[in-house]
This record gives sequence, structure tokens and C-alpha cells, in this order.
Amino acid sequence: MADNRSCQSRDTAYIDTNRIFDSCRDKDCFEDTAVFLTDYGKDVVEHSSNVRCCSADISAADVTVDPVPFNNGFYRIDVRIYIRMSFECCVNMSNRQIVEGLCVCDKHTVLYGGEGGVTVFRSDPGRDGFCSGPPELSEKDTCGCGSRSLPTAVLEVADPVVLGAKIIERRHPHHCPCDSERDIPQGVASRIGNLAPQGERRLVVSVGLFSVIRLERPSQYLLNAELCAVPEKECAFTEPDDACSVFRNMEFPVSEFENEQRERQNR
Repeated sequence: MADNRSCQSRDTAYIDTNRIFDSCRDKDCFEDTAVFLTDYGKDVVEHSSNVRCCSADISAADVTVDPVPFNNGFYRIDVRIYIRMSFECCVNMSNRQIVEGLCVCDKHTVLYGGEGGVTVFRSDPGRDGFCSGPPELSEKDTCGCGSRSLPTAVLEVADPVVLGAKIIERRHPHHCPCDSERDIPQGVASRIGNLAPQGERRLVVSVGLFSVIRLERPSQYLLNAELCAVPEKECAFTEPDDACSVFRNMEFPVSEFENEQRERQNR
């Protein structure tokens, strides 16, 4: 962080931010989880002899918070993670086809989120109250005016680690939190196309996920602060006459060569 020069002496300031009440980390392995495919992907899998995963990334996630009965301050967090994947399928022993699919993983936990007996109301610059229309209704708001006193759940998840992919017969048991492709939100499914019902042969994957979940509530704090801070660093920049002078002023990337030498020694 750049050095700043204070304009005035230190003072106290009130800030409104989120306080973390509880958090947890987890390392989950979802074995033989079904992959939902499009009509094209379903047809390719029906005629494939082998398959491997090319890429996987988190497409979306649904996070819900519900109070735990008879345990004041504790909340159940339900997480559903949608993973978009691409696969390389071997058709007729020689023809390679690329298909996309959607993997769904469910996760549950219970965390302490404190007790809140208030409803939060915030002003909306788009509706200042003068000649404004009726407030928009939503599932989380009462009359579109205030939010309930539930804590906010935050999910952080790293890129999925694909541990394996295979094609199984339909009678083979597999893990799938969704009963059918109709349980997947349209906004998520449309990112790869219209999903088709599962066929006689199914594509399943084993996925590893590293995640962190925390519960937050709005809080106010009194902090020591400076009313004004001016950076010491100047913005002056002179354009060099030639490009080589810029290159000569660059530091030699020693760390890059050290990493390369370590990699060669490990081979």
C-alpha cells in the first residue's frame, strides 16, 4: 500500500459493514455424479467407447439459509453448485467428439449466525418517494420494503478438481441431487443448451471441491480514522525516447528461472 500523508489529526469514524459470525471450510468428494447433457451430447455418449474431461468450471450456485428449529442463532445452509464441463468422447474407436454437460453437487452445513430481531430498510436512489410507483415485490422482501433478519451466507469455492469420468449403464447406481433435468434452473441450463432426459447410458464424474462458507450480518463499528489522506507518490511519468531504456530499467526475473530449475530437478 502506498504511503499517505494525513491532512488532519486522527479522528473516529462510524462504518457500516458485515460481521462474520461463523465460518467453516470443507473438502468434499462427489463420486459418480450424473452429468446432464444436451440432445447432441446424449447421442454422442450413447455411441462412445471412452470419455475424458477436458475442462470444468463453476457456472452458478444456489445458497439458502433457514433457521434450525429449537436452536436459536443456528442456521442450516443448503448449497447447490452447478459445474459446467466439457468432455472428449471417443466414438467408433477413432472419431473424437467434444460435448458439454452440467454436473450438480449438493452440500449442507449448520453455522451460528447470531440472533437478529430487526428488519432492515434501505433507501433506493431510483425511488426517492416523490411521485414513485409501487415497490417491486420479491420473494425475500416484505412488500418490497425491507429484508428479513436472516444472516447472509457467503460461499467461496475453488475451481473443481475432476477425479474421473466414465460411462455407465442406466441400472448402475449413481449420485444425483436432481431428480431430472427439469430441476435445473433454465438460466443455468441455457448456458449449454436445452438439456435432454437421461438415456440408457449415462455419463458420470467424480469431482473434488474445496469450499469456504460463512454467515454474516450487518454491523456498525467505531474506528480510528483520518479525515483525509494524500498519497506521497507522485503521478509524474516521462515517456522514454527508446524502448530499450525501459527494458534496461526492468528487474531481472530471478524467481522465474528458479522455478524453472526446480521443475527440471523434479522431472
